[in-house]
Amino acid sequence: MIRPAKKLVLETGEEFFGTGFGADRRSVCEIVFNTSVVGYQEIVSDPSYAHQIVVMTYPLVGNYGITDEDYESRSTDIGGLVVRECCDTPSNFRSTKTLEEELEEHGIPCLSGVDTRMLTKIIRDSGRPMAAIVGADLPKEEALALIAATERPTDLVRRVSCRKRWVTRTSNHRFHVVAVDCGIKQSILTRLKERGCNVTIVPFNTPAADILAFNPDGVLLSNGPVSALEAPEIRSLFAEIKGKVPVFGIGLGMEAIGLEYGAELTPMGCGMHGDHPVRDLASGRINIAVLNQTYRFGSMEGTRLTPTHVLVPEGYVLGFENKEDKVYGVQFHLESAPGPQDNVCLFDKFIQMMEECSHA
Repeated sequence: MIRPAKKLVLETGEEFFGTGFGADRRSVCEIVFNTSVVGYQEIVSDPSYAHQIVVMTYPLVGNYGITDEDYESRSTDIGGLVVRECCDTPSNFRSTKTLEEELEEHGIPCLSGVDTRMLTKIIRDSGRPMAAIVGADLPKEEALALIAATERPTDLVRRVSCRKRWVTRTSNHRFHVVAVDCGIKQSILTRLKERGCNVTIVPFNTPAADILAFNPDGVLLSNGPVSALEAPEIRSLFAEIKGKVPVFGIGLGMEAIGLEYGAELTPMGCGMHGDHPVRDLASGRINIAVLNQTYRFGSMEGTRLTPTHVLVPEGYVLGFENKEDKVYGVQFHLESAPGPQDNVCLFDKFIQMMEECSHA
């Protein structure tokens, strides 16, 4: 197969030349880097990365192909993928197609043969730059003009959320959870089903009255592709259900909870995407967690929230709770897709909250 020559152009003026794969088209998006060693399929199918070009810092991707059971959503919404080397001959008995075939099928342009270490350093120092994947022969001035003419989208939660409610069920269920879909991952639903939960997934802008009308045992506010500052509907929704039913927030959902309690959410520059150490304040144990965030909570001072997890060594708050209101939240991905399974047990805390309310 003859692959086209492509290049990545950053809004700061740097150019990176390489070989195109996936879809043969242009893409102009915000660019971020991810430090995960494995889990490229989960990353490219995670709605949290919608409309972002993702740079994988691990030098080889694609070596175990794509498997039908490991998708995190029904669609793939990333804006592009940049890697050092892409393997097109995967070795994995579960594999059904190559990474390149998957990306081509979903119309996602990609670039290989790039010095991703240098690129990552530039992104780290530049914050959240815009970038373009274009043909290698396009003059840099035209690529920069293309970037300058492209606005960052402000409706990403609306784009990735489901349009109508749908249900996933398990046998002999114990609880009914309503999950507010801001870009929810399939693995979250799987972890809830493993714990005996039927889950009704609803669009992000579903009125609180409609959610409470389901008479749920608990409500989950899901992860999503932006910060809660760009999705005020989630904060307003939480304000109406707070204290009426146990609420568990993940990622964007956790940020919406923190904002409603008065915590300050501040930008982090390039953000944090990948595996990082997190301290559980109750046990003192340090676990590895998967982060995907561009904003942070410095502290819970002046709020009614108690920190439960902090980032090591910076000390940013990554988890909190309010036992009186039956509220719990974490900013990291705890369902181990991709990444370590250190924090999967935190789903049990949500189950415990629902159990306690059912016996009250």
